Amino acid sequence: MPKDHERFQMYLKVLQDKVDFDDKIVLPLGPHLFVVQDAQKKWVIKCSCGHAFCAPEENWKLHANIYVRDTAEKMEEVYPKLLASDTNWQVYREYICPDCGILLDVEAPTPWYPVIHDFEPDIETFYKDWLGIQPPERR
Repeated sequence: MPKDHERFQMYLKVLQDKVDFDDKIVLPLGPHLFVVQDAQKKWVIKCSCGHAFCAPEENWKLHANIYVRDTAEKMEEVYPKLLASDTNWQVYREYICPDCGILLDVEAPTPWYPVIHDFEPDIETFYKDWLGIQPPERR
């Protein structure tokens, strides 16, 4: 149980005050990534800069710019030579907002592995069963 029953709403207000868009934040997904309720009451994944990616059921990473560190030279930009991963076994995928260029996520899969869909949040259950409040309207 949270310390305050309104803790989540307080947190959303703090996040809302930090962004420059008017869409209501429904659920934070990361430091710069949110599910928001837009003016038409649709739920959309949005970057803190305001860039809209997709619906929360979709994998937002497929709508981001992706930089893949798949060579020794690219890996050595972030790790010393002898500490970098062997790119035959592991690559880094960096997911970047197309509008503001902020790094939103990094994956470290094998080169052949598909883009990982982290999770599909069940927002309605979270609001009703965990928070005990009605979720924001959705169309």
